Amino acid sequence: MSINLRAYGSIDFPIRSRDHEMSRATEAIARESQWRQVVRSPEADIADITISRWEEARSTSSHQATTPEDCYFVAIALKSTRAKLSRDRQVVFDGTMPEGTLYVTAPSKPLAVQFQSPCAFLHFHISTDHFPAQLAAAEGLNDLVLLRDPLAAELAKALIERGDAADHQFTFCIGQTLAMHLTRLELPRARVNALPKWRLRRVEQYIADHFDRCISLSELANVAGLSRMHFAAQFRAATGYRPREYLLKHRIEHAKTLLATTGRPLAEIALAVGFSTQAHFSTVFKRISGQSPARWRLESKNQRFEVEALPRRRSSADGDWITSAAA
Repeated sequence: MSINLRAYGSIDFPIRSRDHEMSRATEAIARESQWRQVVRSPEADIADITISRWEEARSTSSHQATTPEDCYFVAIALKSTRAKLSRDRQVVFDGTMPEGTLYVTAPSKPLAVQFQSPCAFLHFHISTDHFPAQLAAAEGLNDLVLLRDPLAAELAKALIERGDAADHQFTFCIGQTLAMHLTRLELPRARVNALPKWRLRRVEQYIADHFDRCISLSELANVAGLSRMHFAAQFRAATGYRPREYLLKHRIEHAKTLLATTGRPLAEIALAVGFSTQAHFSTVFKRISGQSPARWRLESKNQRFEVEALPRRRSSADGDWITSAAA
């Protein structure tokens, strides 16, 4: 398997056979029983990189942990969630983390988190040896939050797709690539505060009520009570989306409902969700969903038919009726 990473060149990951009877302690990607708590295997100790997976099905949960003094902690979101990161009562981040979000904690730093929806993350503990010494001295990566980092999302996807077949050499290459990516980032000079929740709720409700017509950035900024520049930056910090991207995503989600539940023509649905032409609607739909509207509708219909075609389990009452009738 080979992943082209442009600036990082091409890295070849050899495929090895895997004994499925190995214990969790020796798995290349361990499952965490508690947030950021994982047994380091001998192979991970040699590589100085540990990768684990954390999943939380509860709608709300709170956790805290301190990063070991000899490594950086890096997390990549596998699905969208809402989270609040804090340290010593100071909020580091509070908002939506879309799939592909990456956040970093420096060595010896404590961190508390409150998840406000179910979540799934890949966690990396990467030795400080993989980072320049001046970076650690300046704490440039500490509390870094990158919403929807494309390379991080691709690396996480490669690990998840490999699944149980991933060996320690493969995961080491992934962790090493992630460390290289972090050291080459152009770090933000100033941290932008997320849009306060009460302002965000007003904007989200306004979009939900008026998504079927043109909505300007100035209009949304007025709803939030901020200037256009401050609103756009704070909205993106809170949601991970630019205002225009969020509006388009909302339109596409509503379009999916119409495609799945009605037989209305595509041109009519395009107008109903705020697009001026079917061509523009189809382009945006495919960019966000990965499929054309017609293809998505067909697959949605097929999935529904498959569910409806499943044999219905006969209730005990039906069985009693058949038995009595036969008697």
